[in-house]
Amino acid sequence: MTTYNILLKSINDVKDFVNIVNKYDFDVDLTSGRYIVDAKSIMGIFSLDLSKPIKMEVHGDTPDTFINEIQSFIVD
Repeated sequence: MTTYNILLKSINDVKDFVNIVNKYDFDVDLTSGRYIVDAKSIMGIFSLDLSKPIKMEVHGDTPDTFINEIQSFIVD
């Protein structure tokens, strides 16, 4: 499992992020406070507080291609 912080600033960011995540067969979870949602669920993402960075957990062995695709959403 690999963990990153991401920031989704707009509706288009959420839509683009979900489209990228859905191309991969491994699980990706997003955590905000005590809530954990499936990153492949656009409705789940909109239930989170998007005003601050969200913790993303990637449950895949080799997510390098995936990480390169979502690099623009990753924050420190």
